[in-house]
Amino acid sequence: MRKHIALLLLLAAAVVLPATAAQGHNIQVQLNGFQNQELILGYYFNKRMYVTDTVPISGTGLAVFQQEEALPGGLYLFYLPNGKYFDVLINDEQNFSIQTDTADLVGKMQITGSKESSLFLDYQRFLMQKQKESEALRNEIKANEGQQARVADLSQQLQKVNQEVSDYWDRVMQEHPGTFFASFIKAMKDPEIPDFEVPANTSNPDSVLQVKRYHHYRAHYFDNIDFQDERLLRTPFFVNKLEQYFDRLLPQIPDTVSEASIHLIEQSRGNDEMFRFLVQFLFNRANESKIMGMDAAMVALAERYYLSGEAYWSTDEFLEQLRTRVREIKPTLLGNTAHDLQMESLDGAIYRLHEVQAPVTILVFYEPSCGHCKTAIPKLYKDVFLPYREKGVQVFAVYSMADKEEWQGFVDQHGMYDWINVYDPYHQTRFRAYYDIRSTPMIYVLDRDKKIAAKRLDVEQLPGFIDHLLKQ
Repeated sequence: MRKHIALLLLLAAAVVLPATAAQGHNIQVQLNGFQNQELILGYYFNKRMYVTDTVPISGTGLAVFQQEEALPGGLYLFYLPNGKYFDVLINDEQNFSIQTDTADLVGKMQITGSKESSLFLDYQRFLMQKQKESEALRNEIKANEGQQARVADLSQQLQKVNQEVSDYWDRVMQEHPGTFFASFIKAMKDPEIPDFEVPANTSNPDSVLQVKRYHHYRAHYFDNIDFQDERLLRTPFFVNKLEQYFDRLLPQIPDTVSEASIHLIEQSRGNDEMFRFLVQFLFNRANESKIMGMDAAMVALAERYYLSGEAYWSTDEFLEQLRTRVREIKPTLLGNTAHDLQMESLDGAIYRLHEVQAPVTILVFYEPSCGHCKTAIPKLYKDVFLPYREKGVQVFAVYSMADKEEWQGFVDQHGMYDWINVYDPYHQTRFRAYYDIRSTPMIYVLDRDKKIAAKRLDVEQLPGFIDHLLKQ
């Protein structure tokens, strides 16, 4: 039994469960050790635990969960008054009983009336035993560091335990085809990595082998996941597997992330619940990402699934807001050519952004009344522009308001005369529409071709990025 944990209990209404056959469910739980309290039935979804039902525990320790609708298949948990809980796999057989003792919830548990629930219970017991064996071996390996022969023997024993688990998985999948239990077990298996051969004359065989293994693992990472089986959504490992893939295996490049996202989503077509979850989950990840440039992945997913009309669950209000946001973001995506600006300087001269000849151009929008601008803009001038102008770096500093007197005073106060100071007093350039200026200061870094190389950087981040860009 897992140790006592804090459980996040959310309203069941937070997640829309699919309609199921009206065969109902009747699950009787006999708990030795609790009387006249409440037992909670919950399920896993997107790394959280949601409440399905709460029933009283009688004076004899019996709790009965009974409703006219069947439960959607998945891994469910029974949450006890003392904060402990146990998991039960539930699929088609939903008229069954559970009997256990709080002294050893899993060890003393008996399930009657549900074959798949019983199979999962056997699996839990098997896995707990193997985990104990593995932990003991790891502790012994640590205690025998330096004794090469002993460590080698213990490592071999540990490998044998791992192989026993893998063999168990293979066996139950073979013996119980077509069951959710088999699908559950298969989904937890990592893809097998073959023994790659490296040519004998390879100068760095270990590195080559590592690269081969990585590419194979990445390409086959989801081989054991059935994206047509929405029951996997109600398990604790499904989202973890998605996150590991997108966080650790994929290069954090917007095009790579969007292509991988679309590839997975397309595998779920035909299963509305899985399709909806993957579209929402992967869109939200891209939209909430703190990685610069990942908004391109958000735009790609928005256009493919939401703005195309495929996200049937979305409201008109949401879609209109998203359409507006995509329109605002698209001109500023990394790699796009920055929109040309023709603006007026303090002395009335006209400057065009695209006529600035520089290997790196910093385009900044600011207003002196902005609290952050009061410190960031002088710092940009002294700590970035002055040290880097000998390397050809130029700054196109746009005063985003129309009060020329305020602007002149700010420039004079900080002596910012040597970079390009411009503004658009009559709003002819519509620069806000092309540069997504929701707050100031707003900084873009452009390469020699005026393509957007970076955006929304802090002044402190600029030197390192400029150095990188100048080396290209």
